[in-house]
Amino acid sequence: QVQLVESGGGLVQPGGSLRVSCTASGFSLDYFAIGWFRQFPGKEREGVSCISSSDGRTYYADSVKGRFTISRDNAKNTVYLQMNSLRPEDTAVYYCATRFQTCTWGHEHFGSWGQGTQVTVSS
Repeated sequence: QVQLVESGGGLVQPGGSLRVSCTASGFSLDYFAIGWFRQFPGKEREGVSCISSSDGRTYYADSVKGRFTISRDNAKNTVYLQMNSLRPEDTAVYYCATRFQTCTWGHEHFGSWGQGTQVTVSS
């Protein structure tokens, strides 16, 4: 069964850090770009970060640049999003999704999706 599972979300104070993970089962992430998206209530999913499969290039939305870091561990079939200096406006459900090889923005270009993990930044 092809599946993506996000984990690692939770409640953190402003300025704190969290690392969310995206683990694949039933297929290898080796040939896929992985995107992280987030969704605020009543809004469309927005791209946060992406890492390509071919050269490992990384991309970030301006709102998270310098604070978030995406990485992948193909041996563990897992992609991580390290989130530092978190702000209340980062509160959202975070999703990972796959696309063949290369990154692009736009959730409509991604195929398999996880169920999401809630990240709440609040004091």
